[in-house]
Amino acid sequence: MPQQQDDNATTPITTTLAGAAALIKATPNVRYMVRSEPGVGKTSILYALMKATGLDGTRVDCANLDIGDTGMPIIDHETMTTRYYPNEVFKLHLKKPVIVCLDEYPKGSEAVRNMLHPTLEVDNPRFANIPVADGSLIFLTGNLATDGVGDELGAHTLQRIVEIIIEKPGAEAWLKWAANIIHPLVRAWVDQYPYCLDSYTTGHINEFNFDPSKPQQNVVSGRTLEILSRIMFKRKEINDEDAFYAAICGAVGRPAGESFFAYVKHQDELPPFQSIVADPYNAKLPTSMGAIAVLVYGMADKITVDTCDAVMQYASRLESEWQVLLNINVSKNPAARDIAFENRPFNEWLAANQDLL
Repeated sequence: MPQQQDDNATTPITTTLAGAAALIKATPNVRYMVRSEPGVGKTSILYALMKATGLDGTRVDCANLDIGDTGMPIIDHETMTTRYYPNEVFKLHLKKPVIVCLDEYPKGSEAVRNMLHPTLEVDNPRFANIPVADGSLIFLTGNLATDGVGDELGAHTLQRIVEIIIEKPGAEAWLKWAANIIHPLVRAWVDQYPYCLDSYTTGHINEFNFDPSKPQQNVVSGRTLEILSRIMFKRKEINDEDAFYAAICGAVGRPAGESFFAYVKHQDELPPFQSIVADPYNAKLPTSMGAIAVLVYGMADKITVDTCDAVMQYASRLESEWQVLLNINVSKNPAARDIAFENRPFNEWLAANQDLL
């Protein structure tokens, strides 16, 4: 159901990343300005559109373009005129429909924005003297004007675009996407602290998330959690606890970094997975909630045909809510799900615990 404005019109009307991609794909003669707070993943729309349409695509980093980077005027001595040859990054030289993401358009210099502005026209869109091929998809991205990072646009631009605001995915939506992609410890931490992905636009501000009223620093977002996951996958190679601590605080900000670092320490309570497989009824059980959460997320990712029986037997010793969490995470992991649904102990658990699910 469409969102309704409240009486004072302060609640933003939002859509999802998938919804924005559908709009851009369906209406190639409309120019959309896709806005969100930092780290939501606006540029992922480009890759979703490339996959959906089969068109070639390009991301133009407007914030880091100088006017000289956009192209070069070429002199025609015979006609005594000049023509403008665009930088190949725009892919207009291909003379076929393309997808162009003018990323961080509002942060571009005035000269760069003026040069790109004719691409926003509905009739005869062009880059200098180069026409944009029919069927091309061009969209802009930027942060919210309320983010306080300089993303305001003039009326002459606003009259040529449709602004849409992307809803920041909450923890539940993010965890669904993150299954089998993001490091299990990162997923477990987000599940334990779901408010880390709250948004100031809905009135929920905490020490983990973006607050435009405070000095800029890294905070928890979909993007920074991906970076944190990359660090976690290489933790053994870092081999320096101080460096590891500095890296995670740098990735997601100090408050979240301190919380996550303490959470990672729960790993010390965990039994080796091999001991669970070897003796599921006697392997060590962790005692803290944080350690159990880490264990449950980790086991869901390690289910194979050979380990599924042992995992289910070990899980039977946990409290029922942890058993539920394990089986939900197994169901979200395509590889583990296919194995589990063929596993007798797993199906017996499902049949016996429908009330819990």
